[in-house]
Amino acid sequence: MKATIVLLPGDGIGPEVVHEARAVLELVAARFGHQLTFTEHLIGGAAIDATGQALPTSTLLAAQRSDAVLLGAVGGPKWDNPKASVRPEQGLLGIRKALGLYANLRPVRVHPALAHVSPLKADRIANVDIMFVRELTGGLYFGWPKFREDGHLHRRAVDTLEYREDEIHRIVTLAFKLARGRKKRVTSVDKANVLESSRLWREIAVEISAGYSDVALEHQLVDSCAMRLITHARSFDVVVTENMFGDILTDEAAVIPGSLGLCPSASLGDSRCGLYEPIHGSAPDIAGKGVANPIGTILSAALLLRHSLGLEEEAAAVERAVDDVIAAGARTADIASPIERPLSTSELGRLIRTALGEETAVERAS
Repeated sequence: MKATIVLLPGDGIGPEVVHEARAVLELVAARFGHQLTFTEHLIGGAAIDATGQALPTSTLLAAQRSDAVLLGAVGGPKWDNPKASVRPEQGLLGIRKALGLYANLRPVRVHPALAHVSPLKADRIANVDIMFVRELTGGLYFGWPKFREDGHLHRRAVDTLEYREDEIHRIVTLAFKLARGRKKRVTSVDKANVLESSRLWREIAVEISAGYSDVALEHQLVDSCAMRLITHARSFDVVVTENMFGDILTDEAAVIPGSLGLCPSASLGDSRCGLYEPIHGSAPDIAGKGVANPIGTILSAALLLRHSLGLEEEAAAVERAVDDVIAAGARTADIASPIERPLSTSELGRLIRTALGEETAVERAS
C-alpha cells in the first residue's frame, strides 16, 4: 500500500498530538509493509498568522491530492474576535466543503478500566458503544438566506434551516450500512413535531429502512435523545442526525467516556480522502506543556487506516494497542486519579507504539 497523508497540526495542542499519531502511522507502515508519505501544511490560526488565510490555497491543493488528512485542532484566544473577517474555524469548514465531506463519524465507547473517570455512574455507562453519524454540509450552518440587520429601532438576524432529499438520503443510507456491521439498530434523531425539515428527514429515513429489513429503525426527538444519552446510553447503536443536532449531541456524548481527549472522529465523503481529527479543541491552556492526551488523535489515525486506506487489520491493531495501555494503567492528566502519576503526551504515545509493535511482532511470528 502506497498513500500520501496530509498532516494539519493546526493550533494549541494540535502539533503535539499529531506528532504522536504520525509516529504510530509510521510504525504501522514499517510493521505491515506499507509506504506512507507525509506532508505538513498550515490551517487555522497558524495559517492566519503566516498567510492571512485560515485555509491557504497550498493546503487545500495538498489535501485534494492526498489519500487522507489528519488534523490536530484549530483556534484559540488569539483569534477569538467574533467580528474578525478571518477566523480559524473557517479553515475547518472550508476544507470539509472543498473535499465534499458530508458525513462525520464519532464513535463513543467506554473502556472498562476508565468507567470511574466518567461523571456518570458506572452502571449507566457499562458497555456503551455508539456510532454517531452527523450530516456535515447542510442544515442551519449552511442554509440561505443568512443575514443580520441592524435597524434604527431593532436588530434582527436570520439563519435558514434547509435540507434537500439527496443530502438526507446519503447520510441515512450510510448509517444503515454501518449498522449492518454492528448491532443492526439505527436511531434517527429529528424534531419532526416542529420542523418541516425534520418531517422530510423522517419520511426519507422510513423509505430507506425498507431496503434494510435486517436493521431496526427508531425515531427519536432531539430533546428526548439528549436526556436518553445520559440515562440509557447503552441502548443506542448507530445514531444519525442533521448538522446542528449532531454537533450538540456528540459533544454531550463525549462526556460519557470521561475525557474529550479519548474521542476520535472521521469526516467522509464519496471519495477516498477523508479528514480525521480528535474531537477536542486546541486547549491553549495546556499547549506546549506536553500533557495533552494523544489517544483521540491516535484513534483518529486508526479510523484513517480503516476508512481511507482500507486497512482494517492495521486499524484494529492500533485500537487494541490503545486498549492494552489503558488496561495496563497508563494515564495522562485528564484521566489520572489523584494518586496516579500522569504520563506526558510523548510517554503515552511511546507506550502505545510499544504495545503495537509487540502485538504485530507476535502476529507475524504466528
